[in-house]
Amino acid sequence: RKNNSMDYASSETTVMPLDLLREITNDFSEERRIGSGSYGKVYLGVHQHGKRIAVKILYDMPGIDDEQFQNEFNNLTRLRHQNIVRLVGYCHNIQEIQVEYKDECDRYDWQTGYGIIKGICQGLKYLHNELKPPIYHLDLKPANVLLDENMVPRIADFGMSRLFRDEKTRATNSSLGTM
Repeated sequence: RKNNSMDYASSETTVMPLDLLREITNDFSEERRIGSGSYGKVYLGVHQHGKRIAVKILYDMPGIDDEQFQNEFNNLTRLRHQNIVRLVGYCHNIQEIQVEYKDECDRYDWQTGYGIIKGICQGLKYLHNELKPPIYHLDLKPANVLLDENMVPRIADFGMSRLFRDEKTRATNSSLGTM
């Protein structure tokens, strides 16, 4: 369809039509569901040119207003690193976000595993040391690391992430997130 065409290679985040999201996820079918967490469900979307993307539908979250959602959204749009999932678009009328890449993979050799771990560390270094103010993920786990077709890891699901100013950071023994 002409109305649903978009440039997925663009570095800009764009508003996504709900019709396009329904189309590329087979109407958010269960066979296209690839995960879920405390903030929403994730579906595999396949664009007409074969580009595989993850589409996340956020649960209705009481206490989260449009301003909070917009702040989190703005934080995600400024992230540019090969080991961080890139936000390419969103559909606000149902608070959906769409991020690039999610390919299933089988077992891999030691060298590939090492590359995945190294990429995750590079992504965390970017979030913690290269961004001002830094962003802390707060829920890093295997389900929140997506692999592209070249087994490059991309940290995803920033639902619990927060911006911290240097004066507000401190060590803590409390745990956050899901197990």
